[in-house]
Amino acid sequence: MSTTILAAGASAADNFGFMNAMKQGGPVTWTTAAILTIFLFFTLYILFTKLFEQQKIINQGRRVRATFWNANSLREGAAKLEKNSAYKQIVDDGIEAQEQHSRLTDPVEAHDWLHGSLSRSEAAINSQLGGGLAFLATVGATAPFVGLFGTVLGIYRALIGIGQAGQASIDKVAGPVGESLIMTAFGLVVAVPAVLAFNFLQRRNKAIAEHLSAFSTDVLGYLASNGAVRPAAPGKKAPTATAPKPATTTAGQAGGVQTRV
Repeated sequence: MSTTILAAGASAADNFGFMNAMKQGGPVTWTTAAILTIFLFFTLYILFTKLFEQQKIINQGRRVRATFWNANSLREGAAKLEKNSAYKQIVDDGIEAQEQHSRLTDPVEAHDWLHGSLSRSEAAINSQLGGGLAFLATVGATAPFVGLFGTVLGIYRALIGIGQAGQASIDKVAGPVGESLIMTAFGLVVAVPAVLAFNFLQRRNKAIAEHLSAFSTDVLGYLASNGAVRPAAPGKKAPTATAPKPATTTAGQAGGVQTRV
């Protein structure tokens, strides 16, 4: 008896399994599954490559905040940064913009010229960080519908088969319809990681952009003041300006002339 039950269960599993659904689905089901598999592969690829790229810039930022402003000049500090560092790119672009300003024939405010150059440098870095996120958003929005497309065609094909057979019993309906729903589940399996990856990477990009913007502002202040304005190095207090002594009036002087003590 138990042998008969196990054999029936194995037969049912063979009839209603995933591979059986793929075989019965035909070219449409295989094409839909292939598209979703490609979506999933590139979603995971973008996720891990962007995580590596973001972590690299985050580590660069930590080293910049720890050692960069201890250098005597921007050139000296930039020379100590990694060759392909995002922070080095901002410093190099700022120095180059300062050198280019003296060669301009049309007078432009130095602050505006430097600010525009540093802003372009930031935008280029942020654009590179955002590469691939549009694909994740597209996958998250379209993968469920791609899976639903496979499901609709699968149900349509199942109903046609049932109509041709002339039988609508539960065993004739449950198998084909249940198998066609696999594509919907597959679409959700692809879409959910894509949406989560997009939101996670986007949030990290915003944090990186904030640090890059702050560093760019510090570089602009250094260039605009010829090195007089710079952030305090770690472990050192920023110089504080001495407040001027208040003016006092010497008693007995005609007209109350103010004199400094």
